[in-house]
Amino acid sequence: MSQSVRISLDAMGGDHGPSTVVPGAAIARERHPETSFLLFGDEAVLGPLVEAEPRLKGAVEIRHTAVSIAMDEKPSQAVRQGRGKSSMWKAIQAVKDGEADAAVSAGNTGALMAMSKICLKTMAGIERPAIACLWPTVRGESVVLDVGATIGTDAEHLVEMAVMGAAMARIVFDIDRPTVGLLNVGTEEMKGNEAVKEAARILRETEIATLAYHGFVEGNDLGKGTVDVVVTEGFTGNIALKTAEGTAKQIGSYLRSAMSRTLMAKIGYLFARQAFTALREKMNPSRANGGVFLGLEGIVIKSHGSENAQGFAAAIDLAHDMARHDLMRTIRDMLDQAPAAITA
Repeated sequence: MSQSVRISLDAMGGDHGPSTVVPGAAIARERHPETSFLLFGDEAVLGPLVEAEPRLKGAVEIRHTAVSIAMDEKPSQAVRQGRGKSSMWKAIQAVKDGEADAAVSAGNTGALMAMSKICLKTMAGIERPAIACLWPTVRGESVVLDVGATIGTDAEHLVEMAVMGAAMARIVFDIDRPTVGLLNVGTEEMKGNEAVKEAARILRETEIATLAYHGFVEGNDLGKGTVDVVVTEGFTGNIALKTAEGTAKQIGSYLRSAMSRTLMAKIGYLFARQAFTALREKMNPSRANGGVFLGLEGIVIKSHGSENAQGFAAAIDLAHDMARHDLMRTIRDMLDQAPAAITA
């Protein structure tokens, strides 16, 4: 792959649309000068915003699309109305056509997944795609999947996710053999449902050179960073993600309230301000914004819909890394090296 990376952006997606996407692209390009963008959306709105960003000079091509997907639109309706003509579909189509190395959207998650599956198709040997995210831990970050692509699973799909998550971890963390754990209600081998126990057996008994199976992990291991990759099904993963995000906001609210309660608390805050700033930054979900749709024949990144420009830039950063280090080739290579696990 060449040094340059081209990323297609659904400029109309998310709660804020172009007012977040364009400055987010400018921030990301400052960090990755070799990156260029295809922007899909209303040219009348995008043109002035791009012109106002000197950091994007010569790095953006705007392609006008009159149709955008609403955040509350049902996936089936979004596909019917937006197939082939919406900013979301066209951003994905650019990846399929080889015009872009990755696509990023802050739009409707269900619609983005449905369109991605129809447009790009799933990789050979992959039953269903999964959404993987970077999870802040006391050790740094872990890859967690699936955080909401599909509800329910079987052992084979859990093993597929283990391999795909390990491929992402190899790129993001630059480690040859990431540790992988299956999220469960306990660490004992007899615990869990049949799908989880069977997936554990496959991973335990199959020699997969590109990952190290750790065993079962529990909910409290997510924050500890016990393993590099945590695998679970979409229902549980999405609840865990939303719970963690809510808890982070709750702790922040508690701290603000406690620090403003008395004069001594306010004085103490002044002395500890740097520590609190570091804590807030560590817990800020914008730092690790972006879910990777794994298992598709192309790279698609989902940004949180409510993110600001900094958060959207983080999703572009993730897209850049996945494309620059050839996520697709890494996943294919790892699948080829683990045929027994995938076909068990």
